[in-house]
Order: sequence, then structure tokens, then C-alpha cells
Amino acid sequence: MQVSVLASGSRGNAVYVEIDGTRLLIDAGISATKIKKGLQAQGVDIATLDGILITHEHRDHIAGLVTLEKWYHLPIFTRPGTIANMSIRSALPADCFNPIGESFKLNGLQVESFNIPHDAAEPVGFRLQGSKCCTLATDLGFVTANVQAAIEGADVLVLESNHDPDVLKKGSYPWGLKRRILSNRGHLANTDAAWALVRMKKRPQKVFLAHLSEENNCPELAEKTVQEILTSQDVNIDLTVARQYEAVNLHGIN
Repeated sequence: MQVSVLASGSRGNAVYVEIDGTRLLIDAGISATKIKKGLQAQGVDIATLDGILITHEHRDHIAGLVTLEKWYHLPIFTRPGTIANMSIRSALPADCFNPIGESFKLNGLQVESFNIPHDAAEPVGFRLQGSKCCTLATDLGFVTANVQAAIEGADVLVLESNHDPDVLKKGSYPWGLKRRILSNRGHLANTDAAWALVRMKKRPQKVFLAHLSEENNCPELAEKTVQEILTSQDVNIDLTVARQYEAVNLHGIN
């Protein structure tokens, strides 16, 4: 199993996951060149990908998709509502799209998409289950019972830890944007991420805290906030903060 968070944040997101030989990119929100170089640094030829999973249609999750398709014509797997609402849809070949439901198999790998509360057409997280399990849940206003169930038992979890509410409220964002981020269809606060981890019965071996706000959070604050809550509840989880401009990687777990 290999997980590489190539980029994570409001300026673009891309995560590479390989389980049992199946290679997938989750989101393509940075340039195709950066994705190609990021994968090359991990010893992965982008042409060998089995597909691209798209969580939702916001630009920071699809910005590199048109060029990737022009270069490699990879299959794209996402919900019908996401396809219909992509601003770049007309620039993509129609035959690259594979509309998905809640579950499908790819080379024997079970791919589950689960609904998340976010201000997009049909946003989802993904749970990839083979001999190991990796779940990604970012861009969500709060952790629903459905999301909590989807992250349960993952060996590796990529979980949003977007902002500190106090920093956000005191920051320079206009009130309308603050209200959007704080809403039930916005983004997950550091404390909410921590308590989602505490509630898990079978906890991950590795958690990547992801999609940090550049203005309303920082890696040190996110890690400190989450770790303090975990420690207070006698929960021990290996945390790594995902970065916007620097890949973080995991090669193999027991």
C-alpha cells in the first residue's frame, strides 16, 4: 500500500493511492505537470494509473484534469451530479467519464463513494478497500453518521482539518465567506476532526490531516489542536499534516 498526498489545501488537491497493484489518483486540483512530477518522485509513471476519482467539481479538485486527459486519456470516476456541474466538462472527452453510484470494483479493489455535506452538486469521499483500506474525507461541513461509518476501520485516513474557528472569525475573510466555511456545508474545523478520530472504534494506523486553510490555520496549530484532544482521551494515532506545496508519503503499513 502506498499513499502520497501530492498537494492539499485551497489552492489544489491531489492524492495518490496504490493498493494491491491498483493505482488511483483522487482529485486533480493542481497542474498536470505538478501531478506528473509528484508521481515521478514516488517512482510512479502517471500513464500506469487505473483511473482518477473526483470528489466534487470545485476548481481546487479538477484544475489539472483537462491537460491530464489530453495527455493520457485516463478514465474518470465520479458521481453524475459532479459530471453535470463541471465547468470544464465541454473540454473533456465524453468517453472519459464513468458515472458511479455508491460502490464499484476496479481490478478487484472495492471503491465506495459516500456522501459528504459540502456546497457542491454531489460531493463524496472515497473508501478504497483491498488487502488494506484507505479512506479520504475532505471538504465537509461536519462529520455525519454516514461519514463516521465510512472512515471506521481504515488503515490510512486522509481527513480534513481545515480551520480554527476563532482564527477564522477574527480573520480578514468577508463575513459571507466565513459563514460559508463555518456552515454545515462548509469545511471541517480542527476540533471536529479530532473528535471524529476519538469516536472511531477501530482507529487508523496513519492519519493525514488535510485541506488546511492558508489563512485560518497552520500545520503546527492543526497538529497541536488534534493531538491535544487525542491525548486527553488516551488515543494514540500517528498524525502527519498534509501540505499545499510539499508531498507527504506513506510506503507500506503492517
